Amino acid sequence: MSLRIKRVSTQDIDAIAPLFDAYRGFYGQPSDPARAREWLQARIDAGESVVLLAEDGGRAVGFTQLYPMFSSVHTARTWILNDLYVDAAARRGGVARALLDAAADFARADGARGIVLETTRDNDAARALYRNAGWHEDETQWYSLRLE
Repeated sequence: MSLRIKRVSTQDIDAIAPLFDAYRGFYGQPSDPARAREWLQARIDAGESVVLLAEDGGRAVGFTQLYPMFSSVHTARTWILNDLYVDAAARRGGVARALLDAAADFARADGARGIVLETTRDNDAARALYRNAGWHEDETQWYSLRLE
């Protein structure tokens, strides 16, 4: 495996859009390649997210997308690791761990205070991955307000 992680630019949208569409499908959303591409394009054009792409031999095999968040108390940026996806054919090969490590390297270089993510309690594989990569589970109580 010749894995390479790079930050996505507008030139990479066509390579990553099918992975993003598959990621959305994993969470029960209907396939909509045009919508996936438009969403990524808009986030990157506006500088609203950072997307890291994993390539193996030039083939897109996974990605992670980070969104910025700011803490007034700590007067620092924190990144939200909102999306992490690896193509089924590339799983169990270290791609997800490489993406997590690249996200940590990016956030560190950015001067961020940390990275946060959320996953369900029953996602045992993801939770094991995060723990093995040095992440810590918090028992914080989150509240949400659904606006739709």
